[in-house]
Amino acid sequence: MTTSPSLVEALADRAGPRRPGRWGWMAAAIWLFYLSQPFEQIVHRHGTTRIFGLIVLALFVLTYLGFFGWIRWAGLGARGLPTWPRLLYLGGMLALCVLMVPAAGQQALTCLVYVSAVAMMALDVRIAIAVVALLLGGAELSMRLVPGWSDDGSYGFAIFLGALAVFGMRRAIQRSVELNATRKDLAELAVQEERNRFARDLHDILGHSLTVITVKAELAGKLIAANPDRAAAEVADVESLARAALADVRAAVAGYRELSLAGELVAARTALQAADIKADLPTTVDEVPEENRELFAWVVREGVTNVVRHSGAKRCTIRITAARIEVLDDGTGPTPGGGTAGHGLVGLRERADQAGASVQIGEAPGGGFRLAVGVGAVRMGR
Repeated sequence: MTTSPSLVEALADRAGPRRPGRWGWMAAAIWLFYLSQPFEQIVHRHGTTRIFGLIVLALFVLTYLGFFGWIRWAGLGARGLPTWPRLLYLGGMLALCVLMVPAAGQQALTCLVYVSAVAMMALDVRIAIAVVALLLGGAELSMRLVPGWSDDGSYGFAIFLGALAVFGMRRAIQRSVELNATRKDLAELAVQEERNRFARDLHDILGHSLTVITVKAELAGKLIAANPDRAAAEVADVESLARAALADVRAAVAGYRELSLAGELVAARTALQAADIKADLPTTVDEVPEENRELFAWVVREGVTNVVRHSGAKRCTIRITAARIEVLDDGTGPTPGGGTAGHGLVGLRERADQAGASVQIGEAPGGGFRLAVGVGAVRMGR
């Protein structure tokens, strides 16, 4: 079972060590106005009784403000401090209340309001409630037993009201602490999501671009002696692809990068031809709704990258409808958990989940490998 932290601990969590603020001290001092009643009684005394009463009242004020200073610092051992030192502190305040009785008379009961408030600040709520109940009982018993003391219920009401006010304050502060913690968690989650997005985009961008660049560079190396003009064209393509990849990385960093399905199909045809893989690709994407095109573009990019890099295929086919796309090859395809391809497919699944789509990865019906993504009513398995 968890316990409710004291207000001291809540403030420690909320602010950490800090200097008492001027307005905080003023807020504490305002409540000292209610000590005017015992003060008035004391100053009407004579001799040592008055002096002793004023000294005790001054010590009580210092004790109260000292505790408030402790919670304002909120770091001087507040977190993790055992309950008994707090109870000892309250016991000291209660003892000062008792010592004030000869000089202040019944008005000394006013000090119990401060003790109840401090108890509600310093202790676990269940212990604090028990302490407040004891204070209420002690005040009521004193008014009944001490001759000349009236029992009009005002002191008990003041003790209860003071404790209730501080209880409301501690609940508000605890809610504020929880809200701040939630905001911090959400901020950290947002940062992590952005890191994941960038890592996924970087893999998808560079994975495809570097694969095509590698294929074209190898082809240029083979052609440099036999066909220099063709080799030069391939090198020019490599330069163009490298510049495009750099632009894509910059766009990914900015977070504003979108893929064109038609553009990815053109790039896919170029990559497949460079790898000497026959490309059977659609020539139009008019039937694909705008909201599906970017996801399908990522499917084309990841699927063709894996075909070129891993499959050993001789033919690649892409089929597209309004709500479904398939990338098929006649090779072996990437094996499950097969390194970089596996990471790319994980990223593709994340994109599909965000779009409300499903992904199917596995062997094609006629052999080879198939990557399929369905959106809406044609989600896989429906």
